[in-house]
Amino acid sequence: MSDRKTRLAIILITSLFFLWGFALNLNPILIPHLKKACQLSDVQSALIDSASYIAYFLMALPAGLFMKRYGYKSGITLGLLLFAFGTFLFYPAAEQRLFGFFLVALFIIASGLTLLETAANPYITVLGDAETATQRLNFAQSFNGLAAFLAPLMGGTFILSGKTLSEQEQQAMSASQLNAYLAKEAASVEIPFLVIGIVVLLVALLIWRTPLPDIIEEADTSERAKGSIFTEKNLVLGVIAQFFYVGAQVCISSFFIRFSDRVAGVDEKTAALYLSGSLLAFMIGRFFGTYLMRFVSPPRLLAIYSILNVILLFVAILTHGMFPIYALIGVEFFMSIMFPTIFALSIRGLGSKTKIGSSLVIMAIVGGAVFPVIMGRISDLTTIQTAYIVPALCFLMVFYFALKNSTVKNVKLVASH
Repeated sequence: MSDRKTRLAIILITSLFFLWGFALNLNPILIPHLKKACQLSDVQSALIDSASYIAYFLMALPAGLFMKRYGYKSGITLGLLLFAFGTFLFYPAAEQRLFGFFLVALFIIASGLTLLETAANPYITVLGDAETATQRLNFAQSFNGLAAFLAPLMGGTFILSGKTLSEQEQQAMSASQLNAYLAKEAASVEIPFLVIGIVVLLVALLIWRTPLPDIIEEADTSERAKGSIFTEKNLVLGVIAQFFYVGAQVCISSFFIRFSDRVAGVDEKTAALYLSGSLLAFMIGRFFGTYLMRFVSPPRLLAIYSILNVILLFVAILTHGMFPIYALIGVEFFMSIMFPTIFALSIRGLGSKTKIGSSLVIMAIVGGAVFPVIMGRISDLTTIQTAYIVPALCFLMVFYFALKNSTVKNVKLVASH
């Protein structure tokens, strides 16, 4: 490939990191929005995360098999087409105001994102000089962080109305007035998701028309490892820790807007700004944590950050006013290093089992489908503030994993989720 075509390919693959980061980080906007438009309980609204993250668990292996047979470029193209198709389904879902329809659309979007994530990390490393592969990957990941910051900011602007009626206000309205209000709320997702779908289709067209190199995977010539992958105790513990961590991460963000309203009386548009700021803190924390690892071993830093998050979550549960919101922003900062650190520690020393071990750790992302539902149920039975005990307990599992790896001095971090 010429330098010009290589640069174009790098730009297109880097855009994928932004696209999937943007899509996933719209969920915290959709949860309070669809809760209002579709008149859902907290546990029902948590199914928005379940529909997204269960796709990673169900589609990770099929995505790998598809790309093994048809190539990474075909996988990326199919992923983008599924992504776009899912966004277009938001229009009829909003017109009919059917929550189940929204969940199907979100599952299809996430299935497309699974294909994109499976392909983009290895692809960006082969586009250009091998010596700068890590630099390109880190550069691409920075756009994922940028998307996490922009998604709630733009979603709060173009999707959230800022108008939430109390139960008493809704009961005082006639059936036709209430239906008109709910229909208007639901319709606010139509144009934004149509625009997203069109952009994704344009990227798919450019990817399809752009020459991309094939990734030739080296055959494993090492002696075949004996025994089951499940005999690797640290890997199994790492998969469990990642399951709990991703569950905590999704819980923190997904209920943030509802939490801000219930605990501090912050309206949804302002809360979306705070959420965007918290995700900016997450991105800053990633760089700061990476710098600290020059002086503090990754397991020790992971243990410290885990305990700090437990403390901050109890501050969020037990205090009032704006303190709980500031505490959650702090939690986002300290979560930043956890996914890549758990990942790297989990697959350390696996040798020829590394690939399958990595797949198992990635599949643990399904924790994001499980814990928000548990949290939503607790919120329905008690309060949303009390429900934040769920991520606090999750971080204790991360702390235990960090302690079990306390003798490790250094690891090579991987791309963050």
